[in-house]
Amino acid sequence: MNTSQLSKELEAFLEYISVTRALNKKSISAYMGDLSSIEAEIEAPLINIDSNKLLDLLSKYTNKRTLNRKLSSVNAFFDFCYSNKFSLEKTKLKSAKIPKLLPKFLTYEQLMAGIKLCDTSTWIGLRDAALLYFLYASGVRISECLSVKKEDIDGEWLLVRHAKGDKERLVPIAKVALDALNKYLNEMPYEKDYLWCNYKGDKLSRISAFKITQKYLNVSPHVLRHSYATSLITGGADLRVVQELLGHASLTTTQIYTHVQKQHLSETIDVCHPFSKTKY
Repeated sequence: MNTSQLSKELEAFLEYISVTRALNKKSISAYMGDLSSIEAEIEAPLINIDSNKLLDLLSKYTNKRTLNRKLSSVNAFFDFCYSNKFSLEKTKLKSAKIPKLLPKFLTYEQLMAGIKLCDTSTWIGLRDAALLYFLYASGVRISECLSVKKEDIDGEWLLVRHAKGDKERLVPIAKVALDALNKYLNEMPYEKDYLWCNYKGDKLSRISAFKITQKYLNVSPHVLRHSYATSLITGGADLRVVQELLGHASLTTTQIYTHVQKQHLSETIDVCHPFSKTKY
């Protein structure tokens, strides 16, 4: 990045996010890529641009997620300029509305069909089956799953220690998943503290876990987390209970699954209610 071509305000913002906020290189690069490209296009300091002109400039981004990322960068810059008295006016541009997408999920039947593909005559196959059972039975994030140690399982309960935001939580595990886990551990030729290992006995990596779920189910591990939540919601579980089980800090994050619940209820009415087939 050629900082000599940046305005003094943008140079100050670069120092702020690099030193004061200590953002990682990827985040810094994203911010400065968005902001410096705008300055280069208008051939003037970004702080001087009129809001309407800026919106016209950004209107070429038809992908709303891309547009919102750039708007977020611009708003962060304007907020910095206002806080540091580079600007007397507090400017905030509204983000574009993005329609909520229903999370992709698997049905129980799809999961079991994938598990049947595992070669359980080998300990690697047993591991793969156990991992699929475990992810669907617990709803944990893959990072949480791969950090689990044997001591974290007490009876039919899993203590999630390395949760997002460093918040521990207890999650019940179905007996069928524990049985699959025990079969795998009994056959695994290594003595390790952690549950999941590769053929060398090293801790299983995220990439390897992704390859496992892709191989049998053609999805990422996170889809099994969505599947877990969806099965609970459609089964009638309280939303706040699901929030606690998933480890969501906010109920708003969990509410995406209410769309799945509404869809499920609508389909139930279509199938079961006599009026769904009655003409007026």
